Amino acid sequence: MNTIKVPAGIVSALGVTQIIGYGTLYYSFSILAPGMARDLGISLEQVFAVFSVSLFIGGLSAPIIGRHMDRIGAATMMTLGSALAALTLALCAWSPSVAVFALAIVLLEVSSGMVQYQAAFATLVESSPRTASRSITYLTLIGGFASTIFWPIAATLTGYLSWREIYLVFAVLNLLVCMPLHYWIMRVGRAGSKLDATRTREVVVGALAPQDRRRGMLLVSFAFSLSGFTLAAILAHMVPMLGAIGVGGAAVVIGSLFGPAQVMSRLVNMVFGKSLSPPALAIVSAGLMVLGVLILGLSGDWLPGALAFAICLGLGSGINSIAQGSLPLYLFGSAGYGAITGRMAAARLAVGAAAPFVFAMAMENLGIATALLVNALLGTLGIAAFVAVAVSTRRAARPE
Repeated sequence: MNTIKVPAGIVSALGVTQIIGYGTLYYSFSILAPGMARDLGISLEQVFAVFSVSLFIGGLSAPIIGRHMDRIGAATMMTLGSALAALTLALCAWSPSVAVFALAIVLLEVSSGMVQYQAAFATLVESSPRTASRSITYLTLIGGFASTIFWPIAATLTGYLSWREIYLVFAVLNLLVCMPLHYWIMRVGRAGSKLDATRTREVVVGALAPQDRRRGMLLVSFAFSLSGFTLAAILAHMVPMLGAIGVGGAAVVIGSLFGPAQVMSRLVNMVFGKSLSPPALAIVSAGLMVLGVLILGLSGDWLPGALAFAICLGLGSGINSIAQGSLPLYLFGSAGYGAITGRMAAARLAVGAAAPFVFAMAMENLGIATALLVNALLGTLGIAAFVAVAVSTRRAARPE
């Protein structure tokens, strides 16, 4: 049977735009936040409060963005998103007041939903549904270098430029690098559609029967939300939390293992993960993150335990990104993929936005070890939801 393969150029181009998109719109914020606070005359906590609100509003916009991706094409949405990202970065750099700054950060998160993984995965599904799961693995492998590249870039630039000038540089990257690449992908897709006009459009049929999809959607959204909470809560406090536990100066080194572990998990999955179904991948991902949190909660200031925690969390997080793209395709098929992933992203991002604050309160009132164990318990509920989804797909596949 002939299979249409996604050109390597599209995956590579999306990889470049994901590195820039996540680097400029997400990872660099924590590096630039102290400068923002000083310049605007507000506390660092207030800057991060604005960021948390923007993440929440960005999550609410995800279903709308997803529906429009299905209507006009994901690559078209990414092209528009790059333009909006550049404009809002420039608006943020210009912002004369806290109110304008807050508005710009909110718009920045909306544009993020138009250019980051949700939209990139939908672009790959539109290009070739049957090879999209494999392409998503390749893409996340490339995108995993965003923090590794942009944390040092942002930190180095702060020695020469103000945060406003850095955001202008980032605006130029989105406008002159990402937007042309997204536009090229859009043109390639339209040209392919015209060439294949006489051929029936390739589709992937979901593993869940129509009557089971509503329950499946609720379970998967619930599971990804809890896994997202587990991860977001830890990442927001990782280095200071490790320091408070008592690992001393090794906290930064231990935290730095998270990024390489993410990339390693994606590389291992790319080479050896062909036999794992997307539901199994999601279970492994959630299990690794919970295992990491449990190890840290039980081992305290034991250095090998802290190292195992960072590695397990990174491995789980790396696979989680793949599962977010491949599991919805596996369960629900390629039809309406943008709207489906948009609804799922809304729940995940909304819960994730509250996670840093909730976990900080838990650490303050319950202690770090208890807060970690409660977080692991929530993640375990997510694992159970993923297991329920896996069981339902096996039941649907079983002949009557």
